[in-house]
Amino acid sequence: MRATVRGTAAKVAGASVLLLPALTVMGQTGAIGLPPDGQITIANVVDDAQRNYPSIHISAEDLNASVANIRLARTAYLPRVDGLAQFNRATRNNVFGTLLPQSTIPSMSGPVIGSNNGGSVWGSATGLLVTWQPFDFGVRHANVQAAIAAHSKALATDQLTQLQVGVASADAYLTLLAASQMKMAAQAAVDSWETLRQSVHALAEAELRPRADESRVEAEKAAAKTQLALAEEAVETSRATLNKFLTKLSPDTAPATGRLLSGLPLLPEEGAPFTSSTNPALVEQQAAASQASAQLHAINHSWVPQFNLEAAGYARGTGAETNGDRLGGANGLAPNYGNYALGVNITFPFMDFASIHAREASQAALVRATTANEQLVDRTIKEQFATARAELHASQAIAGNTPTELKAAQTALAQATARYKAGLSPIDDVAQTQRLLVQAEIDDAIARLNVWRAFLHLQFARGDLQPFLQEANR
Repeated sequence: MRATVRGTAAKVAGASVLLLPALTVMGQTGAIGLPPDGQITIANVVDDAQRNYPSIHISAEDLNASVANIRLARTAYLPRVDGLAQFNRATRNNVFGTLLPQSTIPSMSGPVIGSNNGGSVWGSATGLLVTWQPFDFGVRHANVQAAIAAHSKALATDQLTQLQVGVASADAYLTLLAASQMKMAAQAAVDSWETLRQSVHALAEAELRPRADESRVEAEKAAAKTQLALAEEAVETSRATLNKFLTKLSPDTAPATGRLLSGLPLLPEEGAPFTSSTNPALVEQQAAASQASAQLHAINHSWVPQFNLEAAGYARGTGAETNGDRLGGANGLAPNYGNYALGVNITFPFMDFASIHAREASQAALVRATTANEQLVDRTIKEQFATARAELHASQAIAGNTPTELKAAQTALAQATARYKAGLSPIDDVAQTQRLLVQAEIDDAIARLNVWRAFLHLQFARGDLQPFLQEANR
């Protein structure tokens, strides 16, 4: 997630480097603004994304599945009830002997009648078997605890997904806002170069300036048009990214600037304690480690004897007599001989110790891996926080310096323009100071956005996006 945030920030920074050299004076055209129609706030974007983005639904359904798995594990405490009813028409030839356990030859009961013929009779059976484990040496409890641990992990994953989607959508919003500002600056640059070209053309026609000056301005205007095309591409690309997080896509989506351009966030005190324990990423890894430990505990309890209390009641019917005679008609279609049974069935899988031992070794390795991964995530979060704090300090320093840069660039442009009109300096001086002013204008706007972006990264490391949203909509 951190790589995604850094990637989008680098994309905007790269676009600004391309645009800055050829942009022109914006101080004469007024502050950069956005059309009032089709605007959307950063809170709208984050709320929509955290409600409707597909990954949110995925994590929510995984959470629902984990709740169902807990109910499934608890059903092991319930008795098992199996019912049976069957009717058949079969021969009655029986022999002494033993068959190994198999599932191919139908079983037969009754005495050997000493004959071998193809005569068949009706047979029927119905019965009910109730099986219940009065105790299981903790196997069922361990499986329920493992299911609960899986639910805790799914819950933490859902919270982490909410945070990641919220930060990604907010970052996309800031990216579109920066790209929109640069596009309007590029358009202002083209218009300004056209105005300057007309002035220089008039001076060249009056032979007060050389034709080379007009050619130079034409070249600057062409470069500005190129940068405008790149700015438009950046806007459309960033809008496509932002629309990915919105339920209703719009080709005219425009971010509402609000305080994002006019002000800076009220940041928490520098000495505020930081703990990674509340970050959903670490909570998720802690839950994963707990789940792995619970699963190992369940495996450790799996090699135990099984005690099943069983009660059965059944009835059978047959059209065959013990002396070999067959009853005619529908005799045997209805069960007419009943029985019941009650007892305890004890089984123990002696040879399962090898496979269970291997499963224990595999799960123990997974426990150690998840524990190490928890430590890794903890260190990564602390690194992210330190990096975001350094980014915030740098962006604050830059935002405090850009007004001075902007004022100096405006003064330099005014002086260069006056000198050019008086014939004391070449057109190159005017072009250079225009670029400096445009760069100062863009730096000033982007500097404030970078403070907001750094604040967003800081809150991502803290695991709570609400302070950022509250400041953005204050």
